[in-house]
Amino acid sequence: MSDPNQATDLELLTFKVADQEYSLDIMSVREIRGWTRTTPMPHSPDYMRGVINLRGTVLPVMDLARRLSLPCQEISERNVIIVANLGGTLTGLLVDAVSDIVAVSESDLQPPPEMSPEPHMSVVRALTLIDDRMIRVLDLAAVVPATADEAA
Repeated sequence: MSDPNQATDLELLTFKVADQEYSLDIMSVREIRGWTRTTPMPHSPDYMRGVINLRGTVLPVMDLARRLSLPCQEISERNVIIVANLGGTLTGLLVDAVSDIVAVSESDLQPPPEMSPEPHMSVVRALTLIDDRMIRVLDLAAVVPATADEAA
């Protein structure tokens, strides 16, 4: 963890997807819950696992490995769902495991290199080095479909 006296601009929730480390701004994370079997929805994209009941609310759950075109792991009781809030809309992100909460300064974030033929398609907003590990900071708006119609 960083020095508590150091001014930090951002707290990141780090997690594993397909043995790779990613992170999200902690302010977009509403809660973390254990794996719950989803109810598949017809005509949804292959990365949408389905929906679950979250205290009376229907929550769409996205398989983040599939969404990022990473190898899919076998789903087990150790998987977790990160409930993320984007513009007032909740979406569940299925990940392998949650790692830590880390504090970083905006100056510690580096822009990702242009590696996609379509730069606007990048889902990685920034990269940061934490304990000699390269952590990808996801752009939640690029990962989560803009409308519920795209998800379901």
